[in-house]
Amino acid sequence: MPRWKPATTPGSKYITPAGIRRLREELDHLWRIERPEVTRAVAEAAAQGDRSENAEYTYGKRRLREIDRRVRFLRKRLDGMVVVSAPPADPRRVFFGAWVELEDEDGGLRRHRIVGPDEFDMAPGYISMDSPLSRVLLGRRLDDEVCIELPGGGRQTLVITAIAYQDGSG
Repeated sequence: MPRWKPATTPGSKYITPAGIRRLREELDHLWRIERPEVTRAVAEAAAQGDRSENAEYTYGKRRLREIDRRVRFLRKRLDGMVVVSAPPADPRRVFFGAWVELEDEDGGLRRHRIVGPDEFDMAPGYISMDSPLSRVLLGRRLDDEVCIELPGGGRQTLVITAIAYQDGSG
């Protein structure tokens, strides 16, 4: 019986210049440096004889499959990416690439940058544009109130106190 998995929808195709640079560097490193090293190690392990009991050979082949899978993913993902490098026409609204400062009911402030799904792990405060918080924020203006559903089942109201598109200095 085949193991069928439903197709997963890839994330949005928008990315910042820093994000695309990071993905291209990762692809280049995997293809030009890491893959040749692992291939060389697998060839040396294979030359030692019995492959069935050769841990270096087995783990090397497994690592090659992981590298090839990631390379295929990166090549496919980079194809058709839209690099957003300019601020939007209306910088007073929240769009992709915005640094948004939010104030909660207790007066606590937090700042987030809305980025693509491939780069939200690049820095603290980065959130994917596909996340529930980003979806609520996109298109909103300064001083707008937004309500978000919390994982525990509650709701939280936040107020947009600053929007910036340059260096995050709200």
